[in-house]
Amino acid sequence: MTFAVLAFLGFGASNTASISSKENRSPPFIACNGGAGRVAVRKAQYHWGWDWGPILMTAGPWRPVWLEMYHARVADLWAQLELDRNLQAATGTVHARVEGKVDFVTFALTLRGEVIWQNVVRVENDCASVETYLEKPQLWYPHGYGSQPLYELSAEISTDDITLDKVTKHIGLRRSELVQNNDCHGKSFYFRVNGVDVFCGGNCWIPADNFIPRITKDKYRKWLQMMVDGGQVMTRVWGGGVFEEEIFYDLCDELGILVWQDFMFACASYPVWPEFLDSVREEATQNLRRLRHHSSIVMFAGSNEDYQVRESFGLEYDFNDKDPSSWLKTNYPARYIFEYLLPLIMAQELPNVPYWPSSPYSEGKPTSDPLTGDIHQWNVFESLGGRFVGEFGMEEFPHIQTIRYFVESSSELHPQSHTFDFHNKADGHERRMATYLVENFKTTANLEAYIHLTQLIQSEALMYAYRRWRKEWGGNRKCGGALWQMNDVWLCTSWAIVDYFLRKKPAYYTISRCLAPIAIGIQRQHHEWSVSHARPANNLLFSVWIVSNKTKKFIADVKLRFISVDTGKEVRNTIIRKGVTTLENGTTEVLSGVIDTRSGEPLVLAARISIDGVCLSRDTDWPQPFKYLSSNDRGVIITTIGLVFEERDGVLLSDNALDIVPGDEQIVEAKGLQTASKSLSWLYLCQED
Repeated sequence: MTFAVLAFLGFGASNTASISSKENRSPPFIACNGGAGRVAVRKAQYHWGWDWGPILMTAGPWRPVWLEMYHARVADLWAQLELDRNLQAATGTVHARVEGKVDFVTFALTLRGEVIWQNVVRVENDCASVETYLEKPQLWYPHGYGSQPLYELSAEISTDDITLDKVTKHIGLRRSELVQNNDCHGKSFYFRVNGVDVFCGGNCWIPADNFIPRITKDKYRKWLQMMVDGGQVMTRVWGGGVFEEEIFYDLCDELGILVWQDFMFACASYPVWPEFLDSVREEATQNLRRLRHHSSIVMFAGSNEDYQVRESFGLEYDFNDKDPSSWLKTNYPARYIFEYLLPLIMAQELPNVPYWPSSPYSEGKPTSDPLTGDIHQWNVFESLGGRFVGEFGMEEFPHIQTIRYFVESSSELHPQSHTFDFHNKADGHERRMATYLVENFKTTANLEAYIHLTQLIQSEALMYAYRRWRKEWGGNRKCGGALWQMNDVWLCTSWAIVDYFLRKKPAYYTISRCLAPIAIGIQRQHHEWSVSHARPANNLLFSVWIVSNKTKKFIADVKLRFISVDTGKEVRNTIIRKGVTTLENGTTEVLSGVIDTRSGEPLVLAARISIDGVCLSRDTDWPQPFKYLSSNDRGVIITTIGLVFEERDGVLLSDNALDIVPGDEQIVEAKGLQTASKSLSWLYLCQED
């Protein structure tokens, strides 16, 4: 994410020798977002403030603290199991570490109440271990690719027929890989689960509140169910927050959401004095032991954007130097944490899960390199990308109900008010937001219409990005996934697609359609109006394609219509392709052509895919910029962009943020809307104030 900078030199003369640079200086503390002092404190980094959140400092334990007294206990339980290549058997070892005087541990594995195996194992050196073989196991898949069976693994200790302690953990059996192969585009970066390549459309998860104990189990379930409902298959637990609550990972296991888990370092250059490294070692070890049984976790990454900070400040880094002790003598000693210490702990505690030094990271190349590793792309999504987009986004306002909650004075209820600006922590947001609007839309003084335009900007930007990057998944896996900000920590303008009160913004629905199991895409060639001084292009190329995550081919029909934005009439013959055979788990190019724009009549291209007459997906492409389109309200909606129904608490919409063209009926179901309730309000582009 974009950042502001604060920095000061490291402190502690007694620590200088072990980490001094060539000039015998202490390495600088550098923090982008928040005060630089945060880098020396192992607590949630976002509490110092971020470009989407306020400075709200907390202190003290936020999770329960209790005193246990015991004769003996199961201190840890874990399984190191691996599926063979053909997925027909799981082999490995189950371990239990015990404290206290006890001779035996009883292990058991059950599935849906049925005992799969049970073993009594002698304790030696405070540990009991048993090798196991499981034939034809039931496999855990991400949602949309299969089911999520969870085995129950237990370890029990007893004496004189009295149970002293019993620990139970739920595990899913799956074979997960990070695929990095040299190919025609550079080096791939995508995930494969149980032999199936998975396009990881999903989100970056920040803590859902500045005060974490306020996030209830019910709220966690609503957030995560929202991901599944929106077709999101991966969430990245971002490195400036916390290792999340157990319920978070339990729900990801249950719902089939893949988890990319950052270690808790973000946007900074961290110190490496011995006591700090000891703290990091203990923190990483404890959290790996706590989380290693979760089948949903398929990746650990060392940090968020720390290597971008290194680049921005020109800190020393020689990728070819493989001596960790020498890294401690540079002015970027934090490399020791990300490329030596954390990988070492991963190898000891969780050897079967991939580790990546940071996000973004490109193995010795600049972090902006699009040919290898993952990338954070905050520029022109339509023309730029990478092998895996770990972050991207576009700012917009929250819903009017949310705004009215934090704007108390009517005199402050306008977009440029002090209160509005205070609730946007992004650097330069006033200029950026104004530029987005002026370049694309006719601006308005009506607050709700203004909010609608900012949300439409986000919706269109993310749609363009996702439409393109999922297309590039294709048959050669040029782009392995893309993640954006899902949620907010407070009431604010931000990059999130769902606001603090769990109110979905239009982009949520737009992305959901892009991530559908089968989705059609259409796009015309981009024409840069600002360069051509508002002169239209004579001809523009267009193309239509189908993307699918289905592991089998299917046959469908495709229809493409050319419709006048002004009249709603078709101005060219409809193109129909019947019996199109799609590629499995990839992209199928359907047709392409040229639009003659010399008549000056704005055309919307409307494509849909159907099987046996049932529409599976639709997409539209509109002439841009939208500000040049007619704003005449003809009393009925003929064609329009971004028809957005009100998000009302307690009402669940099946779809929203629709593009409307004549002859294409779309039905939106509203669950929870009472018969006597007031009808949902709506807004659409070019609607009069």
